Amino acid sequence: MPKKSTKPNRSYQIADQIQRDLTELIARELKDPRVGMVTVSAVEVTPDYAHAKVFFSILVGDPQETEEALNQAAGFLRNHLFKRLHIHTVPTLHFHFDRTTERAADMNALIAKAVSSRSKDE
Repeated sequence: MPKKSTKPNRSYQIADQIQRDLTELIARELKDPRVGMVTVSAVEVTPDYAHAKVFFSILVGDPQETEEALNQAAGFLRNHLFKRLHIHTVPTLHFHFDRTTERAADMNALIAKAVSSRSKDE
């Protein structure tokens, strides 16, 4: 029976570790005033570990400004990841604002509006 490859699992482990480390690094090491309370919601690593898409959300502040600040700090954050991660290649970081929570709030508002208009009709 052929041995199952553990490669895909390793990719998830590394993405998970990057997510945890970045959450801590952004909170403790990043001093940019444009970056407030950031939540790293997901990390996707390419199979060759050269690049990582980092999805984040924020409670307050300008998403575009925060994204710019994080992408400008990507090299700084990557250097700190080098010291923490025990892998040969630490990926180049690419930050993207995650609109999932924003979309969920919009959907909840639409549902509430539909329910209220339906109850008025009855």
